[in-house]
Amino acid sequence: MNLGVAVADTPLSRLRGLIGKMEMRSDEAVWLVPSHGIHTFGLKFAIDVLYLDAQHRVIHVIENLKPWRLAGIRWQCASVLELPARSIYGSGTQVGDHLLICSAEKMRDHWASRHPEQSEESPRSDSKQKAESQCACGPEPGA
Repeated sequence: MNLGVAVADTPLSRLRGLIGKMEMRSDEAVWLVPSHGIHTFGLKFAIDVLYLDAQHRVIHVIENLKPWRLAGIRWQCASVLELPARSIYGSGTQVGDHLLICSAEKMRDHWASRHPEQSEESPRSDSKQKAESQCACGPEPGA
């Protein structure tokens, strides 16, 4: 999974989150930092939720969380990633996976260092250069 991630790291941005949006694009996410849990009050669509520890490891998942719900609090959680519904299923993300959340430039460098033969085909190498973070997830290398 490779996404453009909007960072919600202020009290106001975390409070606002996805409220007011009509839908999420399949390539976007919102990263709430810090956060121990979320709600979907005021949302008009279901979302997937990944609870992350301080090292960006997935510690809990919620798939297809409907609007007007309260998700559980996870005290060991450092941040929460809100994703379009069906993202977790589609990517195969599971508890224990490690996420790389970084700038688009660092993501391209990381991808190129792991796949030198495909460096020209790095994730999100299209012309949309945005000032946002990117996220890729999967099992811990060597696991």
